[in-house]
Amino acid sequence: MINVGVIGLGFMGRTHIGAYQAARRDGYPVRLVAVSDRDESRLSGQAQQGGNAELSAATERLFDPAEVRGFTDALALIADPDVHLVSICTHTDTHVDLALAAIRAGKHVLCEKPVAVASADVRRLADAAARARTLCMPAMCMRFWPGWTFLRDAVRSKAYGKVRSATFTRLGSPPDWGRDFYADMNRTGGPLVDLHIHDTDFVRYIFGVPRAVSSVGSLAHVTTQYHYDPSVAEHVVAEGGQDMAPGFGFRMRYTVAFEHATADFDIARAGSPLELCRDGKREAVALPTGTGYDGQVRHLLDAISVQASNDSLSANMNQAVEVARILEAERASLSGARPENL
Repeated sequence: MINVGVIGLGFMGRTHIGAYQAARRDGYPVRLVAVSDRDESRLSGQAQQGGNAELSAATERLFDPAEVRGFTDALALIADPDVHLVSICTHTDTHVDLALAAIRAGKHVLCEKPVAVASADVRRLADAAARARTLCMPAMCMRFWPGWTFLRDAVRSKAYGKVRSATFTRLGSPPDWGRDFYADMNRTGGPLVDLHIHDTDFVRYIFGVPRAVSSVGSLAHVTTQYHYDPSVAEHVVAEGGQDMAPGFGFRMRYTVAFEHATADFDIARAGSPLELCRDGKREAVALPTGTGYDGQVRHLLDAISVQASNDSLSANMNQAVEVARILEAERASLSGARPENL
């Protein structure tokens, strides 16, 4: 049995708890044994609304406080000998220190994105993970998202030929939770780091590190072209922003033109969000149930069960360093109004 402790009970902490509970219902040997939040009222287990997209109703308790230990001190949870795996779902600028403490305590770690704003801080954690006997994984959920795993496989297999063009869009209104934190772009890196990171990571995941980036816009709303050799892809662009008016909702989409087909994913589409256009026809693609949050949790649980290495994880800290470096290049391109080499 893998005993889990979750630090931070905001939207992402609740999401992690839900993913672990769903894995347990599906037969995974995992259970939630501890939670931590500085707001003691959250230790009651009562769900609260908030987040880009509510994944479940907030009418039931997230957990039974009679069965799950509650801590207001995150380090006390980390020190609990009954905890094997720690999910870190706190503000970005606390991630690295908490993850380092958990590694020192001999815990496995699932650390929310962005791991840190600066690549040098992510490197500190990557170096510690390389020396650790436990696993430390960044929570890059898009790598596991149904429909996005389809795209990964299609790019790698070239089932529809090479990629000609790939565009990614991720837009939303400013968060109405944690307003003081999200208003401080020095702590968050702005939506360029906190939101757009999902698409930057996925671009790196399927195409590799670009040779250069060209970005326009601002930290709140950015469009980046990722420059690759034409043999990889001629046109790769991602737009990310969180400056839409309240009520806009959340948009997550990709459109990828292969030589012989076009894949179009839109999370707001009724029915299957993924459609494939080829031979003059547009067809819905059946996708597995669940979310990328479920996928990343189950991947880590499987890796723990077989005593896998950090390098073998589908998302690892060395890759998180590369993503942070790309985001730094995007920010430099914004400020310098010129392409930035990597």
